[in-house]
Amino acid sequence: MPNEVANQEQTFLLELLKATYQNQEVYPILQQNLNKLNDNLALILRKWVSDRFAKEPANAVNIANVIVKLSTTIQGFTQGNPVSNLEIAIAGYEAVRQVFTREAFPKEWDIIQQALVIAYQQRQQILSRTIGELREQTIQTQAQINTLTNQFQQELQQAKLQVNDLKAVITQFKQQAVSSELTPEMSSLIAEFRELKQCQNRLEQLATKANVSAKAEQFNTAIFYDIENLTMGRSNPNLNFSLKQIQTNLEKISLVNKVAIQCAYTDWSDSRLRLLKNEIQELGIESIQIFDYSHKRNAADMQLAIDVMELAQSRSTLQVFVIVSGDGAFASLAKKLHEYGKTVIGCAYEGNVNRVLKSVCDHFLPIPAPQAKIEDIQITEVNNDSNLNNDIYVITKKVLQELKHNNEQASQLRQGGIPMSQVHQILRNKIPDFDQKREQHNNKLTSFVKKALEGKDISLCIDNNKLILKETLNTSLDNSLNKSQKAITHSNGNLKETVVTGKS
Repeated sequence: MPNEVANQEQTFLLELLKATYQNQEVYPILQQNLNKLNDNLALILRKWVSDRFAKEPANAVNIANVIVKLSTTIQGFTQGNPVSNLEIAIAGYEAVRQVFTREAFPKEWDIIQQALVIAYQQRQQILSRTIGELREQTIQTQAQINTLTNQFQQELQQAKLQVNDLKAVITQFKQQAVSSELTPEMSSLIAEFRELKQCQNRLEQLATKANVSAKAEQFNTAIFYDIENLTMGRSNPNLNFSLKQIQTNLEKISLVNKVAIQCAYTDWSDSRLRLLKNEIQELGIESIQIFDYSHKRNAADMQLAIDVMELAQSRSTLQVFVIVSGDGAFASLAKKLHEYGKTVIGCAYEGNVNRVLKSVCDHFLPIPAPQAKIEDIQITEVNNDSNLNNDIYVITKKVLQELKHNNEQASQLRQGGIPMSQVHQILRNKIPDFDQKREQHNNKLTSFVKKALEGKDISLCIDNNKLILKETLNTSLDNSLNKSQKAITHSNGNLKETVVTGKS
C-alpha cells in the first residue's frame, strides 16, 4: 500500500509538470487532487528534480524554468492546506538553485531569492497565527477545567453535608429500631442515604479527574546538557559524573512536571566519550553532534542557545528550561528566557559556576564536585622527588613495566633492547596526550623515561638508546669486562714472551 500511494503521487507530480510545460490550466488539476498536496509531495519534488538534473544536465535550465513556474502556481493556490502548498513551492524554489546559481544566472537567482523570502514570510505568519490559536485554546481549556473543578468541589461539599445530616438521622433511627421494626419512613431515608452515598463517590471520582487535568499533565520541561562543561574540558575529560543522578535530582524540584526534551551537546566523535553512550541511550537523551569549526570552543554553546530560543518561541507548553552548565555566557540566555515568561533552572558544579548565571536562575541545582580519578596502580616505593608522584610519571612507569608481560617486547628487553622510537610510540598509544603532559615537565623524552624508570628493573642503555632489562645489561657488562681482562692478560703474556725471547 505505501508503494501504491508513492506511485500515485509520482504520477500526479508528472501530470502537473506536463501541464505546466504545455501552458495548460493547472488549478483544475490541483482542485481534483487536494489530498495529494502534502509534505510528502514536497519531498518527492526535491528528489525528482535532483535526479533529473543529474541525468539530463544539458536540459537542466529548461527543467528548472518549469519547476519555478509550477512553484509559483502552487504558492498562489488558495485551496487545500496553505502550509503544505508553501512547503511544495519552497521545495521547488530551493531545488532549482543548484542550476540557477548567482554566478551563472544572476537575474533568475535574484527572482528565486525574492520568491523564497516571500514564501518564508508567509510560512512564518501561518506559524505565528497557529501558535496564537493554540495558546488561546489552551487558555480557554484551562479556564473550563478550573470552572468545572470549582463546581465539582461545591457539589461535593454539599453532598458531604447532606451525608453527615443523614448519618445523624440514621443513627437516631437505629437507636429507636433496637426494639421495633423499620417504618416506611426509615426505609425511605436509608435508601436516600445510599443514593446520596453513591452520588458522593461519583463526584469524588470526577473531582479527582479534574484535579489531574488541572495539574497540567503536559510535558513542561526541557533539559540541555553542556557536556564539555561537565567533563571540564577536552584535553583530559573527567567522566566521573552521573547524568541519571542529575535527572533524578531535577525531577524532585516542584517546578519540574514532566521532561519533554533532553539534548546533550559535544563532539561525540571523541572516542573517550563512548563511556557515556549507554547512559545517554538509557535516559532517552538526544546526542547533538557539534563539529568543532575552526577549533572554536563555543560551538556547542552557540548551538545550545539557538535551540533553546527556537523552542521557547515555538513550544508554548515548555515553561521550564534547565541549563546543565556553569558557563557565564548562558546568563544572557537565561535573561532572554525570562522575557518570554519562562522559568530557568541552572545546574553545575558548585565550585565551577559563574556567579552571574547562578544569580539570574530561578533555581540552582548544585552537582557534587568530581573526584579525581585515581589509577589502580601498585607503587612499591615512593621517591622524594614530587614530580615522580605525578600521574604522568606513575602511568608511564606502569606502561613500561607492562612491557615485560608482552612476549615479543619481553624478548626484546632480554636480548638487544627496545629502540627509543618504538618506546615513544607505545607510550603515545597507551597514554592520551602523552607528549603534552610530558612536556609540562620540560624534560626530553630520554630524560623523562630514565627518571620514570628509577628504582625499576628496566633501564635505559645510553650507548644504543634502548630499553633493556638491568640483569641483561649487567650480564653484558660482565661479559665485556671478562673479554677485556682476557685481552689484557693475553697482551701481557705476549709482552713477557717478547721480553724474554728478545723477539720484536
